[in-house]
Amino acid sequence: MTDTTYDHSARSDSLLDVSELTVFHGQLCAVDQVSFHVNAGEVLAIIGANGAGKSTLLRTIAGLHKPSSGRISYKGEEISKLAAHRRVRKGISLVPEGRRLFASLSLEENLQVGAQNAAPGPFNIGYVYDLFDWMHERRNQKVRQFSGGEQQAVAIARALVANPQVLLLDEVSLGLAPIVIERIYEFIPNIVTQGIGVVLVEQDVTQGLQVATRVHCLLEGRTSLVGTPQELSPSAIERAYFGSDVTHGPAAQEGHV
Repeated sequence: MTDTTYDHSARSDSLLDVSELTVFHGQLCAVDQVSFHVNAGEVLAIIGANGAGKSTLLRTIAGLHKPSSGRISYKGEEISKLAAHRRVRKGISLVPEGRRLFASLSLEENLQVGAQNAAPGPFNIGYVYDLFDWMHERRNQKVRQFSGGEQQAVAIARALVANPQVLLLDEVSLGLAPIVIERIYEFIPNIVTQGIGVVLVEQDVTQGLQVATRVHCLLEGRTSLVGTPQELSPSAIERAYFGSDVTHGPAAQEGHV
């Protein structure tokens, strides 16, 4: 269901607020007036087809793209113009599409890179070794020797040692076998129990719905549907995802959840 008004009371204790965010790539509007909020301990799944603007949205929140207009606020503080490394220090971490690990470095060296700008908090290298029980034994091995699923786990661990309160996950299942995807997603409930808010970008709707508290669908950069997995029917999601009979009215554009 799509709300026509923004619930300002929900924003008072939210970790992340995105308000009417618009991002251009040259002449192309990649993200068009998108709004949402993320609370502690919940998973917001951003779904949509390839090219819908999902990755651009996450990279803008992380500080890797500049918005053309709109606001990004973290714990009530506007961070729209803050440099990416300063957002990490405040508690926003991105697991980018494609992992972007340092292939020539060991597992532990990659984690040490992630910890350099860490915010205060409970996560450290020892913690993620407990969370991913295979890592300690292989901590001195070069990550280029790891499988795709293992590399994805290292990318998530690298983001965690920065002690995020908002964790941005961009297509973590892309190119992985189903059994590996299942193992990766098993860790998300453990993460949110620590009070972390997760923004999860997924093309795989089924996978996103399984872990999501709320769902936000994008179509050509614009909000086409919002709601909880329980209240969104498969037919409504399909229409919003593929664009059949979708109305881009003011309510849909605002995407208030």
